[in-house]
Amino acid sequence: MKIEYLGRNLTADDSLRRHTEEKLRKVLKFLDDPVEAHVTFEVVKHRSVADVQITHRWGTLQARESSDQMLEAVNLAVEKLETQAERTRKKHVDRRRRQQRVASKGNGHDWPLDVIDRASLGKNAAGPLRVIKSSRLPIKPMSIEEAALELEGSKHEFVVFRDSETEKVSVLYKRRDENYGLIAPEV
Repeated sequence: MKIEYLGRNLTADDSLRRHTEEKLRKVLKFLDDPVEAHVTFEVVKHRSVADVQITHRWGTLQARESSDQMLEAVNLAVEKLETQAERTRKKHVDRRRRQQRVASKGNGHDWPLDVIDRASLGKNAAGPLRVIKSSRLPIKPMSIEEAALELEGSKHEFVVFRDSETEKVSVLYKRRDENYGLIAPEV
């Protein structure tokens, strides 16, 4: 953490700087590096003011507190920053979890996909089917045209989607003759 100190009508001695740095460590546990802090100590009439601004990866936190004693003003400002940092961290973690949940679930419907070893099929195969790879595919609602566009830009051979007109699960796939095939089950 990089800390810049500025004193207005006051010289920031080493004990005040050490105290501020110790208190700011509490805030660091909620923030990821890189972190920069700008601390301004100011004496206005008979009040001591501590203004602390922290810039980190997710934004900026700022607190300005005043008191009769400078150490008390620093403590109050850091308490306020700690609350802000905790809230920021929680927002960031919740946002990431929400994105992961949406990405893993798609639109609430997943379709399992298993790749089966060819040798485990057939007349001479002994034992159960052998699964080589398993994954889950999200099923998104879209039109056939949208599915074709997604398939064009994809490295995969097919797209599973929920047809927005019929609400049925369909599969659009690439054929060997460079055309597209559509599998739309009738129920």
